[in-house]
Amino acid sequence: MKKSLKAAVCAVAATAMLGAFALTGCAEQHQATQLQIFAANSLSGAMDEAEQAYSESHDWVTFADAQYLSSGNLVEQLQGGAYADVFISASEGKMDKAAENGSIVTDSRVDLFDNDLVVVKKAGSDINITSLQDIVNGGYTLAVGDDSVPAGNYAAQSFYTIGAYSDQSGTGGNYIGITPLTASKVGDVASYVSSGQVQLGIVFLSDTYRYDGLEVAYTIPADAHKAITYPAAVCSVSTNQDEAADFIDWCMTDSKAQEIWQKWGLKLAE
Repeated sequence: MKKSLKAAVCAVAATAMLGAFALTGCAEQHQATQLQIFAANSLSGAMDEAEQAYSESHDWVTFADAQYLSSGNLVEQLQGGAYADVFISASEGKMDKAAENGSIVTDSRVDLFDNDLVVVKKAGSDINITSLQDIVNGGYTLAVGDDSVPAGNYAAQSFYTIGAYSDQSGTGGNYIGITPLTASKVGDVASYVSSGQVQLGIVFLSDTYRYDGLEVAYTIPADAHKAITYPAAVCSVSTNQDEAADFIDWCMTDSKAQEIWQKWGLKLAE
């Protein structure tokens, strides 16, 4: 796994005839590496930019086309044998499942980002809501993620607090008093709203930085749902585990990385 200190090895050549020692300095050597990232759909814009920045400062590292899908879908792919070096989930529950099925190196897991959950409307819409109850009472059309989408799970948990969803976990239940349009990825929720197919949608705050045509109508209180935390981990099938761990560390500590996360509305986990 990731080493806290990587030391270059230097050779010392002795010349008996001269009665002296010659020291030969050696630079740290890196092997060309390609990393495959599996990341929650809501990270697509930020992670594309982060990968480019990382390769610029680590010229031996390139990236395969990152896979951006719902966290639940990515867990299923990993369990089915798909190859990845790093997995970043939009929920702790989905990362727990990856750990349970042996898809990640458990001791490499760290909390990477925090996020907020928001209700969005089409840009320019005059809809005004101040609570989730307003959505139910107003009869607004609504889009949310399905059970495989963390933003959808958090939305369902939030509606549970007002009696508008039947299961506290936010999965496997039914909506009460509303019939939202469900989507298999948060990008589709954003598209339904921006196109006017529905009046409101529930996404992460960071999604409003990725998609045009949206406005935040209401920020759902943090105590209405489980904490929105994005954990990251090295994948157990990775053949580049040191480099994968280095990339995760860079995401958490590098100043350039912090600029990218802020640009895309992401907050480092506390």
